[in-house]
Amino acid sequence: MAETVADEDLKQTPLHDLHVELGARMVPFAGYSMPVQYKAGIMAEHQQTRTKAGLFDVSHMGQALLIGPDHETTARALEALTPSNFVELGHGRQRYTVLLNDEGGIIDDLMVTRPLSEAEDGKLMLVVNASRKDVDYAHFRERLPENVTLEVIDDRALIAVQGPEAVAAVAAHAPKAAELGFMAAEPMEFDGIDCHVARAGYTGEDGVEMSVPAGAAEAIARALLADDRVEPIGLGARDSLRLEAGLCLYGHDIDEMTSPVEGAIIFCMQKRRREEGGFPGAERIQGELEKGPGRVRVGLRLDGKAPAREGAEIALPDGPVIGTVTSGGFAPTVGAPIAMGYVPVEHSETGTPLELIVRGKRLPATVADMPFVPNRYYRKPKA
Repeated sequence: MAETVADEDLKQTPLHDLHVELGARMVPFAGYSMPVQYKAGIMAEHQQTRTKAGLFDVSHMGQALLIGPDHETTARALEALTPSNFVELGHGRQRYTVLLNDEGGIIDDLMVTRPLSEAEDGKLMLVVNASRKDVDYAHFRERLPENVTLEVIDDRALIAVQGPEAVAAVAAHAPKAAELGFMAAEPMEFDGIDCHVARAGYTGEDGVEMSVPAGAAEAIARALLADDRVEPIGLGARDSLRLEAGLCLYGHDIDEMTSPVEGAIIFCMQKRRREEGGFPGAERIQGELEKGPGRVRVGLRLDGKAPAREGAEIALPDGPVIGTVTSGGFAPTVGAPIAMGYVPVEHSETGTPLELIVRGKRLPATVADMPFVPNRYYRKPKA
């Protein structure tokens, strides 16, 4: 998780001082000083999020706006860079997508929201990965048409609250949060502070992500942490939670060489876009959709207790190496080590026996369905 950067070169989020006060172990991550864990430890933080609610500082991620003269113009401009359907995205709805290079590789994965208010039509809100902010913004500025502009938002923080009791804890301060369905987003007040709240997250649990004024972030975090249901959670547990949920980490499970089909995230490509194309790398991606890719991301369950980390080789039983682990570790909820990695399609069927080579030792493993732990996203009952 950490990287080697001099402390004086690291950026700080608006919650940095609070993390230090709470006893967090701070590490360099994507150019920021970030909490990897607090005093309770990664295992306790993981279980806290699965059973109650965890507060995550994700302010290092990039927030920006695409602004055009009307929704269709802005949506078409984004569709020219991604394989998702944004023309038909509803007001107050959010969608996961990927920014593609000309070869169909993934420059970044990001969240896109259409504002609830019709007065803001023509705007699309973006949240991009911290490590890819500069790359993404340069790509947008180079590729957007003249009548659509990118506006980077530097004066807001991003707070995620995740877990089965997360929304109830937030709704105690922002009652409208309880009315949101999964992947819905709208502006609301949190104790009188204007925020933008989306019912989403990256843990597999129900919860919200809140874009808040940077100057109010600490007050909001303290108000939430005063609730007995909420504890602070660091990057360590965030990683184990998203791994159990079968979710990709950019730069590890997906990158500029990986297509959405190989990455097993074709859910980001709605039917119209899959059929029409018109996005970068469409020839490659549509070919993979039709004929199948050469390799695909799969889940892996290890038989023993030893985990396999990123970079471990994947082999056929007593046979040759056929792939590589991209994420791996001990899964607290599963109670066993799990991993994700890429293998040829012919070896990707659930139940296929494989071996993971860890420190020269072959460990038995099996291709497993993902998510490893059932997702618990909230779906509003249909009227």
